[in-house]
Amino acid sequence: MSDIKYWIALSMLQDVGPVRAKKLLSKFGTPGNIFNSDFDDLLAVEGIGTRVAKTIKEFSSWDLIGKQIDVLESKGLKVISYGDPLYPEMLREIEDAPALIYIKGDIQPKDKFAIAVVGSRNPTHYGASVAEQIAEELASMGFTIVSGMARGIDSLSHRSALKAGGRTIAVLGSGLDIPYPPENKILMERIAGSGCVLSEFSPGTPPDRENFPRRNRIISGLCLGVLVIEATSDSGSLITAAYALEQNREVFAVPGNVTSFNSEGTNELVKRGAILTRNADDVIRELAPVLRGFIKSKDKVKIEITGEEMELCKHLSGEPKQIDAISRESGLPSSRILGILLGLELKGAVKQISGKRFYLA
Repeated sequence: MSDIKYWIALSMLQDVGPVRAKKLLSKFGTPGNIFNSDFDDLLAVEGIGTRVAKTIKEFSSWDLIGKQIDVLESKGLKVISYGDPLYPEMLREIEDAPALIYIKGDIQPKDKFAIAVVGSRNPTHYGASVAEQIAEELASMGFTIVSGMARGIDSLSHRSALKAGGRTIAVLGSGLDIPYPPENKILMERIAGSGCVLSEFSPGTPPDRENFPRRNRIISGLCLGVLVIEATSDSGSLITAAYALEQNREVFAVPGNVTSFNSEGTNELVKRGAILTRNADDVIRELAPVLRGFIKSKDKVKIEITGEEMELCKHLSGEPKQIDAISRESGLPSSRILGILLGLELKGAVKQISGKRFYLA
């Protein structure tokens, strides 16, 4: 941990962001050498003036760093520095890659084949169903699904990747010991078991508002492309898309109803040149040159459905239908229909939303 303490110190320095940190590392090789260098040698580095050099030489929060390392060990959290071979390959490419990241779970080489799926915190049924479908399909083909674990599209994307048995990475705007939103604590543990939860913020950092735009550059930086599903005109998802463009990543957008407030941002992205996306195949087609044999078969597990279940499915579609309407059309009592639908839900053939409304998965 002796080397890690210097990496943590480097990430804590006021006025020394990722870009300046890279310049210092290029000159001195290791963070330990930075802190042990002469004042004049620091001044010789481009962009390091007297104030920043003084900040480095006067750094004294070593006790705090010692306590942070104790927290990391007690909570099973890991630190991966920019100089570590395990540092994500795609993230290393961006100009302002963080000097170190905190993770729970593990990062694997195949995570370079990642797609970010982001969008509204309050999606419509349309947005939610499209997010689930595309994220599940991409995960089943071997892509790592990256998102921000926020309510709405983010959480649905993580859950869909897990459902497909795939890998997923959540990037937080807080320390890893402060799950946000708090109701996603269990989801966070599941993600850590099938991928990782990642943050550039040290343990104890609260989910302050200003942290989230900053973390969005990491979401896009980890990926080959960013898919936006439902976003208002001022959505944070558009910040992620803007970072993707800066980082030379692809931007995908699912079009929506032109009268929908939730689709103003995504429709504008399409208008400005984002790749119009209807399904996973649209993503694959655009990324084909860099994939070359990576894609796994997306064969789905066959679901065995009884004759009675099949008859009821004839009265369902991709649009939610209220239980009373299904009863009228099928001629079956609601109590019997609910029993059949429960069985179909457990098989993954049918989904339910509020108001006892059901639709084909």
